[in-house]
Amino acid sequence: MADETPDPTRVEGAPHPRDTARLIGQDAAQSAFVDAFNTGRLHHAWLITGPRGVGKATLAWRIARFLLATPDPDPDDMFGTPEPRSLEIPADHPVAHRIAAGAEPGLKSVHRTENEKTKRMRDQIVVDDIRDMASFFQLSATDGGRRVVIIDAADDMNVNAANALLKMLEEPPARTTLLLICHQPSRLLPTIRSRCRTLRLGTLNADQMAEAMAQAGVDPGPGAAALAELSAGSVGDALRLALLDGLKLYSDFIGLMGTMPNLDRGRALAMAEAAGARGAEARLDLLYTLIDIALSRLARTGAGHPPAVEAAPNEAATFARLAAHPAQARAWADTAQTALARARHGRAVNLDPGALVLDTLFKLSTTANPR
Repeated sequence: MADETPDPTRVEGAPHPRDTARLIGQDAAQSAFVDAFNTGRLHHAWLITGPRGVGKATLAWRIARFLLATPDPDPDDMFGTPEPRSLEIPADHPVAHRIAAGAEPGLKSVHRTENEKTKRMRDQIVVDDIRDMASFFQLSATDGGRRVVIIDAADDMNVNAANALLKMLEEPPARTTLLLICHQPSRLLPTIRSRCRTLRLGTLNADQMAEAMAQAGVDPGPGAAALAELSAGSVGDALRLALLDGLKLYSDFIGLMGTMPNLDRGRALAMAEAAGARGAEARLDLLYTLIDIALSRLARTGAGHPPAVEAAPNEAATFARLAAHPAQARAWADTAQTALARARHGRAVNLDPGALVLDTLFKLSTTANPR
C-alpha cells in the first residue's frame, strides 16, 4: 500500500478510490469508455462529471489501470485477440501492483496540496500543481508508451491553474490521457469543457448505496435513513457523514438553528472553535456542506415542500418556524447564496476558519429575525 501524503480526495477511514474493488451503479459510463477504446475513439481528455461522491474518482482510477495495462487495439490482428469488455484489471497484474503501491511511473495524480507556509490544505489547485505535470510528460514512456493524469477535482483549480491546463489541452502530449474529475462543470472554463469528452455519472439507488457502504466496510446502523436523506444518493457523502460523525454535527447545527434568532452564542462559539481547530479541515468542510444542505431543506420547507424524512431531532419543527411562508423561503435561499459564497472567499484567502464559521452563524441568525 502506498504511503499516504495529505490527500483531500479521500474520505478518512474509507478505502481510497484507487483501492476500491468495484464501481457500483455506473455501468453505462464504464461501457462508454471501453467502447471508445475498442473503436479507436479514445479522446485525449475526459471530463468525468456527476454529483459529489457517486464514484467519479473510482472510475478515474479504474480507467487509469485499464489504459496502462491494456495494449492498444490492433486492426491488423490476425489471431482474433478478444476486445476488452470491461475496465477490470486483475489485482495481480503488475500495473495494478504498482498503482496500489503508488509506484506507477505512467500515472500522475493532481489535487489540492498543503500550503508550505500555513501548513493547511489549500482550498484550490494552484498553477504550480499544474505546471508540475510538465516534468511528468518529459519522462520516458513506460510500458505501452502511455501516460495518464488524474485531476481531482478540476473545479478546484484557480484561474491561473485553469489557464495552464488549457494550454496543455490545446497541445496535448502524445499518448497521454487526462482524466478530469468534476463536480460542477459550470465552474470550468468553457474552453476546457469543449476540449474534453464527457462521462456523466448518476446518483445511486437505495440498494446500490447499501452495497457500496458494505464494500467500504461501513455499517450505517440506526442512522441509515438519515444518512440516505442527507447524502441524496452519494455514497461518498454517506461515508463522510458516517465516518466523521456527521449526523451528530448536523443535529448540533439544527439544534443551534432552533435557538435563532436569539442565537446561543456559547454553542455557536463551541461549534466554530471545533471546526476551526488545526487539523480539523475535514470537519470544517463537512460543516459547510451540512449548512448548505440544511439551508436548502429549510428553503424548500418554506416553499411548501418539507423534507420527507427528518434527519435530526426537531428538524421539521425548527424549519416550519423559521420558514413559515414563501417570503421566508426566498430569504433563506438568498442567505445561503451570499453567506456561503462569503465563506468560500474567506477560506480562499486563508482567513481564520473559526471566525468564518461565526460570521456565517451570525448571518443566519439575522435572517431568522421575524419578517
